[in-house]
Amino acid sequence: MTVSGRPEGPQTVGFLLLEHFTLISLASAIEPLRMANQLSGQELYRWFTLSLDGAPLQASDGLTVTPDSSITVPLSLDMVVVCGGVAPTRHVHQGHVSWLKAQARHLKRFGSVCTGAWALARAGLLEGYEVSTHWECQAALQEAYPGIGLTSKLFAMDRDRFTCSGGTAPLDMMLTLIGRDHGRELAAGISDMFVCDRVRGEQDQQRVPLKHMLGTTQPRLQEIVALMENNLEEPIDLDELARYVSLSRRQLERLFQRNLHCSPSRYYMRLRLNRARQLLKQTSMSIIDIAAACGFVSTPHFSKCYRECFGLPPRDERLGWSAFSPVVAGCAVSPLLAAAPDEPVSRALSALEEARGEPTYGSFKVLTK
Repeated sequence: MTVSGRPEGPQTVGFLLLEHFTLISLASAIEPLRMANQLSGQELYRWFTLSLDGAPLQASDGLTVTPDSSITVPLSLDMVVVCGGVAPTRHVHQGHVSWLKAQARHLKRFGSVCTGAWALARAGLLEGYEVSTHWECQAALQEAYPGIGLTSKLFAMDRDRFTCSGGTAPLDMMLTLIGRDHGRELAAGISDMFVCDRVRGEQDQQRVPLKHMLGTTQPRLQEIVALMENNLEEPIDLDELARYVSLSRRQLERLFQRNLHCSPSRYYMRLRLNRARQLLKQTSMSIIDIAAACGFVSTPHFSKCYRECFGLPPRDERLGWSAFSPVVAGCAVSPLLAAAPDEPVSRALSALEEARGEPTYGSFKVLTK
């Protein structure tokens, strides 16, 4: 790394695959690295897929994947990303944990996709960090590891830990990481190549089904939230909401605090602001009209609430300033390096060689110092 924290040469990422990992999450994490190399015309990133013993293993969709190497082969890595999937508690073994702990003695950057956070947590690498994982296993992970700061964000980038939920969320996380490493212009170019209409940022939340969070134990709360969701343009007074379900205002407050850990007014406000964010990013509605559509009596009040929630005003959100860190592209990139004799060959070089005939090859210049 340089003094500024930007990579000096190719960053080597080891993707540790757990049995029944989700293939879509792995692809969403690797493909941005491949495209970063293609658009820059340089090997900015190289990657290896790893497993416990190097033997083929099944993804959650039944497809068999042959990893590049086993974790017993010495590799010089800059970052490890654990790829989880179905039933992570059954597929994290002591061998994974021991290897991750050994890596932590000389490696700082760790990440996970989908349910891969289970392995990092078992290795003690997430204590005191903000962590994102697939909403389906949030409650169990928090119960097992109370020292973790679990969040419902799509992904969390806390110091040298990069964790995210499942599906296509790793794409957003890796684009943000690439934007920090090499500038947002390159990351935006990758997004265009993958036909992404927008890149979700660090403040975007997983949409966790309320029924999953509450089960069937809180029908009144589910009814109130449904009323809130259906009345964003003209918010219902909290006293009126309480009367709908035959509760007092105080009982309503306690119900939200006990189950959702916030006040009903704050929950309602977040619903309205999330809706406003969708409209800002997905429509051409004016900010004034969006404020009105989400129940705000004035644009200044809307802007104030939006900034407090998301850290930037609605106008900047629409311009896309939140997607990447505003870092000017620039890093010193070493010449393409061959793998050491005792290391497996990275597929990044062969992918880069194949891409030389593409019209976009080398279309984004990465500045050198």
